[in-house]
Amino acid sequence: MSEKKEKIVKRQTSREQRFFNKWRWLFQFIITHICYMIRLKLVYRLEVHGLENVPKDNAYIVAPNHLSTLDPPMIAGIMPRPVAFMAKKELFVNPFMRWWLNWLGSFAVDRENLSVSTIRTVLTIKKTDWVFGIFPQGTRQEPGVISNITKGFASLAKTTKCGIIPIGIIGTEKARYLPFSGKIIIKIGEMIPYSDNVEEMVEKWTLAIQELTGFKYLAQTTI
Repeated sequence: MSEKKEKIVKRQTSREQRFFNKWRWLFQFIITHICYMIRLKLVYRLEVHGLENVPKDNAYIVAPNHLSTLDPPMIAGIMPRPVAFMAKKELFVNPFMRWWLNWLGSFAVDRENLSVSTIRTVLTIKKTDWVFGIFPQGTRQEPGVISNITKGFASLAKTTKCGIIPIGIIGTEKARYLPFSGKIIIKIGEMIPYSDNVEEMVEKWTLAIQELTGFKYLAQTTI
C-alpha cells in the first residue's frame, strides 16, 4: 500500500461523535432493513430468534460468528439500533468501498495492530444511539466449525464496560438468487456481562456460539 493510501486509510480508523448522525442511520436503515431484508426474506427465508435478549440501551457489543459478506448488513438489518461495524483497513483503499462503508457507519481497523484511534472510536460509539459490531473471528470461516477467534472483542468489552451479545449465524455461506432457495437462521444469545477477565469472556462467547449454531470449536484462541 502506498504512503498516500496508507494515510487515507489511517483516517478511517478515527470517528467523532457527529459521524454517527441521523443521515447515516437513515442510509443504513434503507440499505439493511429494507433492501437487504427483501432478499433475505424472499430468497433465504430468514428466521430470527432471541431478539428479546437485546437490551434496550446500547451498552453492549454485537458479536456474531462470520460465514459470508452477507453477515454485516444482515445483522445490522435485524438489530433495533444502527450498528457500527469494524472492518479491515484494506476495504477502505477503494474509493467507492470507502464511501459505501463510511455511509453505512463502518470504520477501519488494522487487525495486526489495534490503534488508539480505533479504541477511541469504539468508546465514542457508546456515547451515541449506535452500537458497536465486531466479528470475533476476524474473517469469514468455514461453516460447521468455530475457529480463529481473536481476543480483541473481549478486550474492547472490558475497555468500554459493555456486555457482549453472542449471535449465531447459520446458512449465509452460499450465495442464493432464486426465491426460497436458501435458508438462514439467526439465534441471539443472552448477554455476556463484561468483566476484567478477557479469557473468560472469550470462552463464554465460544461456548455460546457453539450452542447457538451447533458448530464445533476446533482451533485455539489467538491474540
